[in-house]
Order: sequence, then C-alpha cells, then structure tokens
Amino acid sequence: MFKPTDIIDLLAANVRQTRNPFGVPASRFNTWWRDAGGSTRRPGDALLFTGLMYQAIPFIEATTRYLERLEDSPWAEHLRWGRLVPASLRGLGLDYLTAAAEKKKFNGILQTICRVLKKSQVGFFYHPEMDFYSGILLYDLGDQEGFLRHARFVARTLKLHGVQKIITVDPHTTYALKELYPKYTGESFEVTPYFTLLHLAKEGGGNGQPPVVLHDPCFYGRYLKLAEGPRQVLRSLGLEYVEVRNCGEFTSCCGGPAESVSPALSREILERRAAELQAAAAPVVTFCPICLANLLKAGLPVEDLASLVGRTVNNGG
Repeated sequence: MFKPTDIIDLLAANVRQTRNPFGVPASRFNTWWRDAGGSTRRPGDALLFTGLMYQAIPFIEATTRYLERLEDSPWAEHLRWGRLVPASLRGLGLDYLTAAAEKKKFNGILQTICRVLKKSQVGFFYHPEMDFYSGILLYDLGDQEGFLRHARFVARTLKLHGVQKIITVDPHTTYALKELYPKYTGESFEVTPYFTLLHLAKEGGGNGQPPVVLHDPCFYGRYLKLAEGPRQVLRSLGLEYVEVRNCGEFTSCCGGPAESVSPALSREILERRAAELQAAAAPVVTFCPICLANLLKAGLPVEDLASLVGRTVNNGG
C-alpha cells in the first residue's frame, strides 16, 4: 500500500495549481460542452454544475492502472517525489496516457443529461468557467485545510457570478455542495440532483425491456436519502427494476473511493459488491461515475442511469 500522505500531498498540489486532482489543464479536462448540441450557455434558472466528476473518470482509470503496477513494489516509496514536478507537466503526461475513447464515453453521459433535462423543460444554463471540482476527495482523505481552501474559492466564485440554484449530476458533488459547503464555507446554494427534475413518460411502457438492478451510490443512498428519485424516473418510463438486499440507505460501497490509496483494497470491496449484484441476474444501473467505472472493472453489464433514460426516451420517439 502507498503511504496515504504521499497520495494526499500529490492530489492537493494538483488542486492548488490547476483546480482539479490530476493537474490536467482545463482546456483538455472539461471539453464535453463543446459537442453538447447548442444546449449550453443559454439563460436558465439554474447552473448545471458537473463538479468535473464524469470528466475525471478516464483520468482516474489511467492513474489507477499505473498505481496498481507500483503498489507494494520498491518503487511505491518514490511516489512522494511526484509533487516536485509541476502539476501542468504531470497533467499533460496523464492526458497523453488517457484514452480518447474513454473521454468521449463519459463526456457523452453529460451530453445525455443535458438532453433529458431539456426534454423535461428544465431551465438551466452552463458555463465552463463556473464549473469546478468540488474538492470532495481532499475532504474524504482527511485534508481538511486543502478542502476548505478550495471550497472557499469555489463558493466565492459562484456567489460572485450570482449563482443561487445549482443542478448537480453526481452524488459526490451533491454531498459537497449541499452538506459540506454550508458547514465549512458558510455559503449555501439550492442544490438539486438532475434526476429529481426529470418529468418523462414513454407510451407503451418499457417495450419489454428486461428488469435492471439498481446500485445505489453511498452518498445518495446512505447520506442524502435520495435513492427514491432514480426509481421514480424508471417507473415513469415503465422500466422495471429489482432490488438487492443492500440497497437504498443500506447500500454497499463499490470500493471506488479507495482506489487512490490502495487499488488492492478497492478491488476487494468491489468483488463483494459485484457478487451481491450478480445474484440479481439483471443488468446493473447506477447513477455515479465512480461506481459506474468501478463496476465495469468487475465485468458486470452496467450503465449509467442517464444513458438508460436517454435511450428509452429516444426509442419512444
């Protein structure tokens, strides 16, 4: 296992220098909106705030592959020296090693979220200059000072732009903005997960689509008590779902958040959760980019809620 402080110091240095945990320049990290079909930068009631989480997954996966090779090897102790390299150089190197196809896939989920929000006639706008990483990983890893410094910057910037209402797309960012920012920065926003705003229906129900099994992300299920929202969306589209024993407020972790400290520990947790989901004998649907990426590693048939909803609505005409 790596020394946790080495990982934390490296991530914190990246956030300080580039405002994201990987040091990748914003012009290469946050690009999904360029192909969003004209659905961005239009006036609306609320800011669509991605928290850069879906954009981060391809970079997380590339990083994890290299960490797995180093973990428990003599080279692991040299990771600490990585912080001496400028974040921009680290980020450009990681960007080069990250597959373009993976970036396109996760960018596509954000574009689908835009489409289903528009179909539900939700008023929103998007400006990449107002969309930031929330800092949640620094908080999770115990770097309270780094988290607070970054959170204050994000909250202050949003307030300066007059942002009051925020639509989020992932559980980690939702928890940070809804629970942590008011507590630690003193700034509050009206934070709403996108799936609670969807008003969709499909004639003819699910057209015979097989049931899916839901994997609830920890922050939505356990901490924010928002597990019912995605289920309501599926019911409105006539899509059937089945539950596993550990779901909703009692959901089991996918192991994803442990990747940055120990890929081996993450995989152990993942294997337990994968076994629970496999017992349902149904395709898996989740609504968290970290859960999605981690469950894919287990070889499960899994997709994001937005992808399922977008496909179902499109098929319905």
